[in-house]
Amino acid sequence: MTRLYTQPNFAAPDDFYERLIDAHRDLTTAQSHAMNAALVLLLSNHIGDLDVIAEALDKARASVEDTN
Repeated sequence: MTRLYTQPNFAAPDDFYERLIDAHRDLTTAQSHAMNAALVLLLSNHIGDLDVIAEALDKARASVEDTN
C-alpha cells in the first residue's frame, strides 16, 4: 500500500512552478544541483517519515531510469 500522496495537491500549481524557477534563476548548474539537494533534505526532514521518503526516492529514481 502506498503512503506517498502523488495526486496534484497545489491550489495554485503555476505559482509553485514560478517560485521554483525563480529560485534557480542565475545559479550555475552546480549551484542549482546543490540547491535541489538542500531542498530535498529540508523537505525530507519536514516529512519525517522514512517510509514515505523511501517511496518518493524510489519513484523519483524510476522516473529517470525509465527515460533511458
